Amino acid sequence: MNSIISESLKRGISYGDYRDLSKNLVLNNATTGPQQTEALINYTKLNDRRMKRWDKTIKVNDLQQQIIASSKRPITLLAITETWCGDAAHVLPVINKVAELNDKINLKLVLRDENLELIDAYLTNGGRAIPKILFIDDETGEVLNTFGPRPSEATKMVEAYKAEHGKLTPEFKEDLQYWYNKNKGQNIINDFIDVLKSLTESTTISQ
Repeated sequence: MNSIISESLKRGISYGDYRDLSKNLVLNNATTGPQQTEALINYTKLNDRRMKRWDKTIKVNDLQQQIIASSKRPITLLAITETWCGDAAHVLPVINKVAELNDKINLKLVLRDENLELIDAYLTNGGRAIPKILFIDDETGEVLNTFGPRPSEATKMVEAYKAEHGKLTPEFKEDLQYWYNKNKGQNIINDFIDVLKSLTESTTISQ
C-alpha cells in the first residue's frame, strides 16, 4: 500500500494546477476521466464556476485560523477527485483555504480514474465515491485519517434520505447543493479541525 501512496503522491498536482486543468477542459469542451459525455462535460463547466466562486468567498474565522495554524505535524492532504464531481467542487476550495493557513499542511490532488488502485483501497460503502482526502504523515508515509466524500452534516442528510427513499433523487441533489451554498464551507472546515486536533493529540500521546 505504501508504494501505491508514494506513486500517487508523485503524480499529485497542486490546487492551482488543478484549477488550471479545469479551466482548460472548459475551454476545450471536455472533462477528466475516460467518459467524455455531454452530461459530465456540463458538470465540469458548472463545477469550474462553483470553484471560482468559492475561491473568492470562503471565509475562515479567527478562531478556526488559530487552531489550523497551531497544528505542528507535517502532513500531506492527498485529494482523489474528478472535475465533474459536484461534491468535490464544494469541498476542494475549502480544503485549499485550510492548507494555505499552515505551511506544515501540503495539498496534492490526483484523478480517481487514473489512480484506481488508490481509490479502491479507500472505498465508501463499497463505491469509488469522491472526493476522498487522505491525511498522510510526511515522515512515515502512513495514512492517519480520511475525509469524504462529504462533510459530516451532508453525510447524515444523504444517509437519512437513502434510508427513507432507497436512493438519491434529483430533487434531493438540488437540496444538497442548496445546503452547501448556505453552509459556506463551515462544516468542512470544522470537520478538518476535528481531524487536525486528533492528529495533534496522537502526536502528544506518542511522545
